[in-house]
Amino acid sequence: MGVHVSATAPGQADVTPASRARAITNAGTAATAAILATLGLAATCWVVAVRQMSEMVMGGMTRLGPFPFFVGLWVSMTAAMMVPGATPALWSHSQASGRVRAVPLFLGAYLAVWTVVGTAIYALYRPPWTFVAGVVVIAVGIYELTPLKRHFRRGCRQTARSGFEFGLCCVGSSIGLMLVLVALGMMSVTWMSVIAVVVHGQKLLPDNRAIDVPLALGIVGLGVLVVVAPSSVPGFMPPM
Repeated sequence: MGVHVSATAPGQADVTPASRARAITNAGTAATAAILATLGLAATCWVVAVRQMSEMVMGGMTRLGPFPFFVGLWVSMTAAMMVPGATPALWSHSQASGRVRAVPLFLGAYLAVWTVVGTAIYALYRPPWTFVAGVVVIAVGIYELTPLKRHFRRGCRQTARSGFEFGLCCVGSSIGLMLVLVALGMMSVTWMSVIAVVVHGQKLLPDNRAIDVPLALGIVGLGVLVVVAPSSVPGFMPPM
């Protein structure tokens, strides 16, 4: 009489379809909680950024300010403006990895990329003449129509292997819009809100020439307006 050898590996005897379903449900619940916490963080960053910007404007400051202040403001701004649109990628990454802790790791790497970009902007920034600010905005409008922009935008809407990779794609997609914010005045809550809406739309919606072309032309027109009639641009804060 032969001896029956079980094919079940040690520690797997209790694994049933029901237990697997419970594990999947628990993982999904935990991932949902992590995403909601991430959105809560973004909402908090909006409050912090708006308060910082309002305080600096009341103090008569429209430039980037001291480096520690700028970094704090930049991180809170990018978290507020970029994180909500990144939640689909965060969700997909957490489901693919099967680990809830993948969410904060992914998000941390994503924001680290934007922090490096902010540091570079601070290092290169010089208070621009109004003419230069207008030219920057015009250049951004032209960039919005380039194949490079479309390439990065598609990458920013797809699942990435890491927050670093996803951050690089989103920087390529949204850096022009962030430069518009810097050119028009980083302390402008109005322009921060407008650009955040555009960034979210481009992260969540596919390319649509019927929308993208008028948007790009509108940005070019805004740049021309900054050059020829800066006082007519709502929320424009020329450096003092």
